[in-house]
Amino acid sequence: MARYRQEPAYTHGNARRSAVVLANLGTPAAPTAEALRPYLKQFLWDPRVVEIPRPAWWLILNGIVLKTRPAKSAAKYATVWTEDGSPLKVHTENQAKLLAERLAATGHRELVVAHAMRYGEPSIPSVLDDLRAQGCDRILLLPMYPQYAASTTASVSDEAARSMLSWRNLPEMRFVRSFCDHPGYIEALAASVREHWAAHGESERLVASFHGVPRFTLDKGDPYHCECRKTARLLGEALALPADRMVVTFQSRFGKAEWLQPYTQPTIEQMARDGVRKVDVICPGFVADCLETLEEIGVECRDAFLASGGSEFALIPCLNERADWIAALESLAVAHLGNWLESAGDDGAGREASARRARALGAKA
Repeated sequence: MARYRQEPAYTHGNARRSAVVLANLGTPAAPTAEALRPYLKQFLWDPRVVEIPRPAWWLILNGIVLKTRPAKSAAKYATVWTEDGSPLKVHTENQAKLLAERLAATGHRELVVAHAMRYGEPSIPSVLDDLRAQGCDRILLLPMYPQYAASTTASVSDEAARSMLSWRNLPEMRFVRSFCDHPGYIEALAASVREHWAAHGESERLVASFHGVPRFTLDKGDPYHCECRKTARLLGEALALPADRMVVTFQSRFGKAEWLQPYTQPTIEQMARDGVRKVDVICPGFVADCLETLEEIGVECRDAFLASGGSEFALIPCLNERADWIAALESLAVAHLGNWLESAGDDGAGREASARRARALGAKA
């Protein structure tokens, strides 16, 4: 017989309460091998992330990977760690806080905004439990991955569903699948490039580097590659860039299997050998700076480009706490919250503002 956790007391007539959960990948608790080991184990044991038969992968993961990789990864994390923790943690917390402030300013003071991590803390189950304790019975889950991939977006959905298997009284759920072509997101990316160029001059090439995934995922029907290409195309159009100045690449390859190509570091090395002296890299698949942007691109790829003959290399920061990105995030959330914002806790001004933003979003899409 199924066992259920203790449910909060239910009272007829309770006001409906809505929540938005910004879900990102996650981070270890500290830049140490001891902290990396459980984090990597949780991350790499996810069958959405590594699609190898479990018995074989268990032996590889526990017999090799978790004995060697934690110390190497910890050393890299240490180079980007801040007094407040990992950059991903800091930026995601700030994004949730700023989104809550924007929504409250337009009359949605009863709307709860939280953040969760797929791996590490705060975990998705713990955040959903907390929202239930606050009386939230309508939850919008917003994975912070602009481009859909089974290994990221779908894994967030999996974890949310698993965490509620023992709930008797389920909340109403909505889910943002992707926002690779959201007008506000694209314009915020373009504005970040324009600002960088205004301060440092235009580069010969703008490289849009996305996190890689194994090549076979494309063959199996994962739309990630297409959505990355769409984002890059729209960004190039927003910047009015000639096709030969925008280059799309994929980073963070793991293992020996073929991943989506072209790979970022070999591409920029070849650019330098071909005589390109100034390159800028933007990472549109990340909305918050993290190890993969700050260390892999900002340090490793920069060093590789300069060593291959290049002269100037710049990493354009992720959207992080940019005001235009938080505004885009608000419009994305409002569009998916829809009629949930018409609850008794929201005043008329807030409902009208939401309606205007939703109409504007529809006109731009």
